[in-house]
Amino acid sequence: MRLTRLRSVIAAVAVCAVGSVGAVTAVTAASAAAGCSVTYRIGSQWPGGFTGTVDLRNLGDPLDGWTLTWSFTAGQQVSQGWSAVFSQSGAQVTARNQSWNAGLGTGAQVSIGFNASWNNSTNPAPTSFALNGVACTGATTPTTAVPTTAAPTTAPPTTAPPRTTFTNPLKARGPDPWLTYYNGYYYLATTTWNNTITMRRSRTLGGLATAADTLLFTLTRPNGAGTMWAPEFHLLDGPNGRRWYFYYTAGREPFDLGSQRIHVLESAGSDPMGPYTFKADLLDPTADNTWELDPGILQLNGNLYLLGTFYNGSQPMFIRPLSNPWTASGTRRILSTPTYGWETVGGAVNEGAEVLQRNGRTFIVYSASHCSTPDYKLGMLTYNGGDPLNSSSWVKSSQPVFQRSNANGVYGPGHNGFFTSPDGTEDWIVYHANSSAGGGCDMNRSTRAQKFTWNADGTPNFGTPVPLGAQLAVPSGEPAA
Repeated sequence: MRLTRLRSVIAAVAVCAVGSVGAVTAVTAASAAAGCSVTYRIGSQWPGGFTGTVDLRNLGDPLDGWTLTWSFTAGQQVSQGWSAVFSQSGAQVTARNQSWNAGLGTGAQVSIGFNASWNNSTNPAPTSFALNGVACTGATTPTTAVPTTAAPTTAPPTTAPPRTTFTNPLKARGPDPWLTYYNGYYYLATTTWNNTITMRRSRTLGGLATAADTLLFTLTRPNGAGTMWAPEFHLLDGPNGRRWYFYYTAGREPFDLGSQRIHVLESAGSDPMGPYTFKADLLDPTADNTWELDPGILQLNGNLYLLGTFYNGSQPMFIRPLSNPWTASGTRRILSTPTYGWETVGGAVNEGAEVLQRNGRTFIVYSASHCSTPDYKLGMLTYNGGDPLNSSSWVKSSQPVFQRSNANGVYGPGHNGFFTSPDGTEDWIVYHANSSAGGGCDMNRSTRAQKFTWNADGTPNFGTPVPLGAQLAVPSGEPAA
């Protein structure tokens, strides 16, 4: 969509309650503000040794790499650890992340464990916990330990336990997201608002938050040189075989709204990250007389169609037939016009059309009202048979299907996409939103995802947008790393 327009047999337990130390937006261990809560447990102990566990929760900025330190006060010495790389110098223990748990979002938790020696007399809790060098504050309850169990006969686990939850956002500056799961990875592309096309990937959904963006393509053609927004990529059959087709909106530089058009790249093979080459400008063959935005792809009854939005005094949704993934075979036809009051807040807008298909039914979920308002929201069309090019073949829902939640602090949720869980049993929605009612139509909108369900009548139930930082179960079938 447009960024501008008019726009973790217990013998003893010791708990360390640790407070927050600041919070600003950052993603690297070197620059992120730290804050943590820690729960320390002695799981079992025997003459000369014990097993300890530390549950660390990040209360500061998202981290891409972390180090937790503490000090033992009674000569305890770590001999073996898991889920972190341990070292000890004198009384101080250092636990550094492993590759699979380096990313630690705000509110996220990781559990680490170790075997250590003790003096068979006292085994008090550690002191001076610190995350990435920043001291965590709070009270420590010491404990006097008595040997209660025999030494363990097997080594503790050394493989990564699967993550069970993640938190939003998936990308702090990620408007107009498109996300898919393919061959063991999640892939995410968002608006860049410049002349680059980028994509990030991760084995886990939550890992997208700290994944690096990879440059896929640089725009250079005069009529599509910059201001790239609303990307999405589809694996389609074409004359050259099965390829990824990357659709996007771009125009002349400096920014000229009137020149914004839909364009498409083609991959060299089956990797969503390319390489890509420019394929075509997806212009209307007979009415290239206004801007066209927000490409979407519909496959229905063996035919291929382009969805989008354009300007004709208001901003309706259009559909155009395609003969292949990059060639129009007819002019645009109006599919939906913004007429309901909830579609016209700040401007009469139907845009960002995305297709959802299940059990033989086809839906188009679109964004309504102006993107600069907190009332940007999702509406839905339902296909009722007939020629998909005719608006009469589609029925518009009279009420929005996904909208702002003041209680959850989510405003302007829209420009969505859909993806399935790794095992194919769950349906998920990805979208962007603001965290304040005053948020605008700009790069500060963040990428978020959540699972949705289906009503008894076969229609989707998207529920309510969840608050940032809420612990959500990971998609079904997601690997450990």
